[in-house]
Amino acid sequence: MGALATNTVERTLDQDRFDYLLHLGDNALVLGQRMSEWVGHAPALELEMAVSNLALDLIGEAQLWLDLAGRIEGEGRDADRLANFRDALDFRNLLIVEQPNGDWAFTVARHYLFSLQHLAVVERLSESRDEEIADIARKVRPEIAYHVKFARSWIERLGDGTEESHARLQRAIDRLWRFTGEMFAPDAIEERLADEGIAPDLRTLEADWRAEVEQVFEASGGLDIPEVKRMTLGGREGHHSEHLGHLLCELQFLQRAYPGLEW
Repeated sequence: MGALATNTVERTLDQDRFDYLLHLGDNALVLGQRMSEWVGHAPALELEMAVSNLALDLIGEAQLWLDLAGRIEGEGRDADRLANFRDALDFRNLLIVEQPNGDWAFTVARHYLFSLQHLAVVERLSESRDEEIADIARKVRPEIAYHVKFARSWIERLGDGTEESHARLQRAIDRLWRFTGEMFAPDAIEERLADEGIAPDLRTLEADWRAEVEQVFEASGGLDIPEVKRMTLGGREGHHSEHLGHLLCELQFLQRAYPGLEW
């Protein structure tokens, strides 16, 4: 009985780790795909290069998380199969990262709000009791720190720029804010992994995140934090907007049309 109970616990922990790694990988993959949509459409040549690098950083990070998820699952699925052969209901990303790019102000606001939380999570994961997770977190942390710096600089530039740039950025923040609560609302899986010392307790990250956001907004022409009575949740459970389905059609087309295709 003792051995059976131990095996059950191990399987449950591995399943939790698998689902959590999908969450981390899906966040990076979906946002990376969104950022790649700017290639050929960015406002300036310098930004073409910048968004390309941001997208590559995120897709590279997604590959690390999803490859580890596949190894833990043990069913022969690598990062490519997990990225290309799951439907929207099987994705575990936060809703904020799947929102369409809109204008440059919207893209910058989305990237800043998420990347700041992303960095806090990865900093905690770098001290995880799970060495494989900690190793990946340490690898990607410098890149995410740059993402925060890049997005913050554009928040400051647009917020303290012209009347139009400020207004566009404020509208973007107003539209995005209802998705920020999900970033600090752990599900049962994350709570169990936090108890095991594997994942951070998201609720402990929100105060510092908000303090940073308030400081940057105040220094960026006095941007306002919207009052939202009810946050929009559901991404971790596979409840997504129609936008994710459209994104996955583009992302997965080649592998779905020609399974196993290699360049």
